[in-house]
Amino acid sequence: MTVEIDGANNIIKTNTISEVTSANGVTVDGLSIKDSKLVTSNSVIQTNITDQSINEAKMQISNAPTNGYALTAQSGNTGGMTWASVGGTNTPSFFARSSSSQTPSNNTSTLVVLGTEVFDTDSAFASNTFTVPSGKAGKYFFQGNVRTRNTADVNDIAYVNLFLNGSSVANSMAEIEVDMGSSGKFRNYTQQVSVILDLSVGNTVQLYAKLNVGSGTPLFDVSNFMGYKLI
Repeated sequence: MTVEIDGANNIIKTNTISEVTSANGVTVDGLSIKDSKLVTSNSVIQTNITDQSINEAKMQISNAPTNGYALTAQSGNTGGMTWASVGGTNTPSFFARSSSSQTPSNNTSTLVVLGTEVFDTDSAFASNTFTVPSGKAGKYFFQGNVRTRNTADVNDIAYVNLFLNGSSVANSMAEIEVDMGSSGKFRNYTQQVSVILDLSVGNTVQLYAKLNVGSGTPLFDVSNFMGYKLI
């Protein structure tokens, strides 16, 4: 160690201070330095941090940043902070519709086939099923519409249901009385069902329908299904 004595200012200057062994650091006035790091508890105080010097990489956050997201308190996650979408964004959201008519078995609750996916913000809708993605638990609004049709002039009973994890949680039923004076005409009826659900990650929501006909062929002509997370 080289020491320079500055008598005019009553200070001792050194150009190098080295630790004695690899197991020891250097302690000066209660501040310990070891392996090029401050190791004393509570050694860094706010006034000693340069303004605008801490970036995202130096913070302990549980996930990678996403443009437009904000830091939220998540006590169960690493560091207690998580990047998340907040305020003004009803996502995940999706809208899907049928691309052709569907012929279900008579009087049988049937999963509605939605061949055209108009949009799906979080890639959470697949195989006619919405699945709550990771980090997106919460309250959701869902709505389904199905136009049922029968090829015969008879009275029918139509049902439209929303299923949560394989069980019905919302339904609509209509008994359709047909005017027998127009023989040969196709009979159709559109029904709508909607619900708000408090969902957990991995929960599934599906649109089902059923048409009970005395004769003729039951059809699902036009169907659509949509949903979004409430803010």
